[in-house]
Amino acid sequence: MMQEEIDYSKIHVSEIQGRYVTYDHLKVFISSLPPMFSVENIGTSVRGEAIKSITYGFGPKRILMWSQMHGNESTTTKAVLDLLNYLKEDNHDITEIATSCTLKIIPILNPDGARGYTRINANKVDLNRDAQDLTQPESRILKKEFEEFKPDFCFNLHDQRTIFNVGTTNKPATVSFLAPAFDMERNSSPSRKISMQLIAAMNSKLQKLIPNQVGRYDDGFNSNCVGDAFQMRETPTLLFEAGHYKEDYEREKTRELIFHALLKGIETIISDSLDDYTVNDYLSIPENGKQYVDILVKNSHKLKPSLSSNQIIYIHYKEVFKDGKVVFSPEILNFDAMPLDIFGHKMLNCDNSIDMNWLKENEILALLY
Repeated sequence: MMQEEIDYSKIHVSEIQGRYVTYDHLKVFISSLPPMFSVENIGTSVRGEAIKSITYGFGPKRILMWSQMHGNESTTTKAVLDLLNYLKEDNHDITEIATSCTLKIIPILNPDGARGYTRINANKVDLNRDAQDLTQPESRILKKEFEEFKPDFCFNLHDQRTIFNVGTTNKPATVSFLAPAFDMERNSSPSRKISMQLIAAMNSKLQKLIPNQVGRYDDGFNSNCVGDAFQMRETPTLLFEAGHYKEDYEREKTRELIFHALLKGIETIISDSLDDYTVNDYLSIPENGKQYVDILVKNSHKLKPSLSSNQIIYIHYKEVFKDGKVVFSPEILNFDAMPLDIFGHKMLNCDNSIDMNWLKENEILALLY
């Protein structure tokens, strides 16, 4: 398989964009999938909405993927649609995937949360904290699929906030990964080692596309998290976190990067090339920091004279679901609560007339009064 030859623009599912993604948006795409894709209703959500799975291939290596466990984390859903669109093509590389693996993808596990653009489900439960108690129908559906499909690999697909940077650098964590722990001591195990090697393979691809913009997510153990729970059952499980790319609040560039990571992961699995990558390759990925705000404003006393001349304003966007779309609403963060080293995805200086006009046009000035 030669990912370098892929023209992403040709497989990008352009009719599904933005942050708000529900089964309504997926309906036409899913219904148009050719017979080589098996679409099933695998259960219903709290509010009775069908949860679907899409199965492709007939090979012995079995990969289970699920997205939008958190309803407001849709970037990876768009990426798996691009993957499915790629798999519709007729060429040798794709035939190799079909004969080597069986993919089972749940594009939206939490359709009620997706419809309301909430992290939680309709019962206000975080499904990623329900792996042991299984109080929610969506959690039970995922467990049932896991037990019946018997995957060799699990891909747990999420979004992360714009606050994350790589290590202590000013590089945003555009994509982050985690090989979840399986015990409190965060020991290694055969399945966790495989997870680490597979992440290292995907990182090798992404470093060519976004150098130094891949982070490693915190591996604190929580048996109620699905990734940890599946790792406890000795199934290599990988957490994907789709993050921020410059000026990409709709996460369209990030979806492309997740697509390439997914394909590299599949390529590594079917080529039996895991041993080309090491645990140390994984551990060399810097851990995520939390040093980003969406907007950083210097010389803010030019906006509000009562502020000191060295006062910096830190602003983040709150995602507000309004009239069927996601609106990014600016909010000023607590001045006193910020650590010393903070980076801004947008850096503005009130000494600059262009920046001042931008602040006024985007109603930032009104936040100060």
